[in-house]
Amino acid sequence: MTYRTLIDAESVARLIGNPRVALLDCRFDLASPEAGKRAFLLSHIPGARYADLNKDLSAPRTPSTGRHPLPRPDLLAARLGLLDVGNDTQVIAYDEANGSFAARAWWILRWLGHPQVAVLDGGFRAWVAAGGALQSGEATLGTQHFTARADAPAVLSSAQLAEALQDPRRLLVDARAPERYAGAVEPLDPVAGHVPGAVNHPFIDNLAADGHFLPAPELRRRWNARLAGVAPGRVIAMCGSGVTACHNLLSLEVAGLSGAKLYAGSWSEWILDPERPVALGATP
Repeated sequence: MTYRTLIDAESVARLIGNPRVALLDCRFDLASPEAGKRAFLLSHIPGARYADLNKDLSAPRTPSTGRHPLPRPDLLAARLGLLDVGNDTQVIAYDEANGSFAARAWWILRWLGHPQVAVLDGGFRAWVAAGGALQSGEATLGTQHFTARADAPAVLSSAQLAEALQDPRRLLVDARAPERYAGAVEPLDPVAGHVPGAVNHPFIDNLAADGHFLPAPELRRRWNARLAGVAPGRVIAMCGSGVTACHNLLSLEVAGLSGAKLYAGSWSEWILDPERPVALGATP
């Protein structure tokens, strides 16, 4: 069976040890970038390898990019091979941050033409709660070969976003918390606010109280209300740096609303040009 959106802990347990399955531990802390790797070394799902948000799932930041630029596909492909991901591998990604970092791995693999990837619903906490086995220490390097086939139209640049915003049939959706969207607080970037015209759909709204994704029908109901008739293929997802926006893209896929694009640079790149407009307030 192939998993392409979410997978539960019990199903993961049945796949442990399967040579055609790769587990990516994506735990990360924006405030303490080494904390995820330390947590991995202490305890992880057996057979997992650590995928670092900064070192594996992003390229180094430059003066013209947001905080987490997308990696070059060829360099990422080489790294995925060392993480034991081949082109016929079922990949399972997990974290302990409500799926926000695992969803970045999910989206990146799909961007590279690899649809056989799923996020562990409920993350590492769900695995532990289910009594899943644990392993400690460093993982050995994988030996797979991965060929990337990047889907260029799935990503928008800042210039492309500015052009898209002139089309009333397009909808920009910001995944940040309401207070960041409104500009009331900004803990990570030097300018507060949102891109004019963007609507707010905090990624946390995709989740139930226990940290699992809401059922597909409920996600679909919420998204249809947010999209208000805009076709999913005309939706553009953004956040602070192109990470939690992937959580919204995953939830749209779970809801059966495929085709949305990612503004990878997101807010942290938009504000680099002082000529770009900034809006404040809780409504678009």
